[in-house]
Amino acid sequence: MTRRTRRFGSVLTAVVLGLSGCGSTSGNTPDPSGAAPGVTEKPCPHAVNHKHGCIYLGSLSDLTVGPFMPVAVPVTRAQQAFWNRVNQQGGIGHYDIDVTTYLRDNKYDVATQKQRYHEIKDKVLAFAQTLGSSPTAAILPELRASKTVAVPVSWSSQWSFEDNILESGASYCFESMNSVDYAVDAFEVRNVMALHYPGDYGGDAAAGAKIAARAHKLSFTDQPTGQGKDKQSAAVNALIKGKPDLVIMTTGPADAATIVAQAYARGFRGHYIGTSPAWTKELLNGPAGPALKAQYLVSSPWKPFATDSPGHTAMRAALGQINPSDSYTSGWAFSYPLKALLQKAAANKGLTRAGVLEALKGLTTIDYEGMLPAEAGNFAGSPNTTAFRQTVIERPASGEYTGSKVVKDFFAGPTAQDYELKAPCYRQSATTSGG
Repeated sequence: MTRRTRRFGSVLTAVVLGLSGCGSTSGNTPDPSGAAPGVTEKPCPHAVNHKHGCIYLGSLSDLTVGPFMPVAVPVTRAQQAFWNRVNQQGGIGHYDIDVTTYLRDNKYDVATQKQRYHEIKDKVLAFAQTLGSSPTAAILPELRASKTVAVPVSWSSQWSFEDNILESGASYCFESMNSVDYAVDAFEVRNVMALHYPGDYGGDAAAGAKIAARAHKLSFTDQPTGQGKDKQSAAVNALIKGKPDLVIMTTGPADAATIVAQAYARGFRGHYIGTSPAWTKELLNGPAGPALKAQYLVSSPWKPFATDSPGHTAMRAALGQINPSDSYTSGWAFSYPLKALLQKAAANKGLTRAGVLEALKGLTTIDYEGMLPAEAGNFAGSPNTTAFRQTVIERPASGEYTGSKVVKDFFAGPTAQDYELKAPCYRQSATTSGG
């Protein structure tokens, strides 16, 4: 069986958008003689190697008003720094890589995602970023039809079943399984609540939490909540009424902080473990700070910004003087598989969409420069055998560069280790168990 059977800050935002030329495409239309959409023999607009051609990669991210803007902006800046380093090291196959010309704001909105995708889809070889599980799922049919590879800035277990999605790190499903397993060992847990946005992002994490809760014979409550700080009263009421010992939080950072602060003020003292997109260090300086330090842990697909690994070190050097954020870590780490894939396609003289997709079939290892364990990065087997299952647990800490400190290194708990991934978790959980 082959893998994937088809089925924060305004200044930084300005820097990211400025590097994209404010969305201008003047003079950057790929040559008709190019090897593929997004490949031209002309140099990139801001070429490092002026005798090279240019490979254009698209990016669709939440850059201005969506709930993940504080995460998306540094992710995007880190990806730009990553590919600039690739260019400084000689590019790929006599081409520089451009990830700024076709950068667009999806506002974490499905309709906007589709609109922006259609603006740039015929001008890029692949997508260096498409942020959000639901926005990415919205363009999947067209990505498949056009044989276009894309890097998701999300961790849905669905990506393990998609031929042309280049994910990194454990899915929300396995992340939440590991969080429940960790909490069972660390705290006294009798009941678990998944508090989450509707859709693939929150649904995948909720499914993992449900699977782990049942494995430990714990009671489980599924509590969806909407986007917006003014829409969290029902979620807070559910916490006060249900009194869960453990809450798996899968929202945006601002909504997570609102829920934690309001529930704390009303006497809730249970434990939270939030998925990585729900966290930024700036939350520690807000009204929720004391409650976060007392009650909150962060699950993460990789170690923090200040970690001593070759990849982390290269990232910090490439970014220069910045306000550290683990969203930079994500943007950098997410980029390694596409680099490896383009290198393989170039070596095969296949820098076309079909050639890039063909190169993916035999990709069994990725050099993450130590940012992920060696067993991560296998795209050549079945979803169940290749899905990476290890995550990290961190505790909020004001003295750390990115506001959190590792308390549990890479691990896969017994629930994740034993789970057979036959379908995306949010679908498989719904069909294999009721309630």
